[in-house]
Amino acid sequence: MSIQRIEPGPRLSEAVIFQKTVYLAGQVADEGCGSDIYKQTQQALASIDRALALSGSDKSRLLMATIYLTNMDTFADMNRAWQEWVVPGATPARATLQSARLARPEYGVEICVIAAQN
Repeated sequence: MSIQRIEPGPRLSEAVIFQKTVYLAGQVADEGCGSDIYKQTQQALASIDRALALSGSDKSRLLMATIYLTNMDTFADMNRAWQEWVVPGATPARATLQSARLARPEYGVEICVIAAQN
């Protein structure tokens, strides 16, 4: 059984596909977003759409999502962006955790997903 790596780099691949299951690296906002968690979440979700498309999948095929927030007081803002994005009736299992820090101080949200290929 082969393993396919999408956009592999020296430290991580954007996605790894094994047995028709897509595992995405954590997605964060692009630079210039500021501290607005709603906007950061929108940008992270757009990155997820892009990586899933490169992997032969899409958000209607999500199996699991793990969301990391540096401040649980921003949960409602993150959830608003999430609910606008997710496919009704095709919502994945999900966990939301508070993390003291993410990879860069400006990141307030990071999202990891697992999806089935189309």
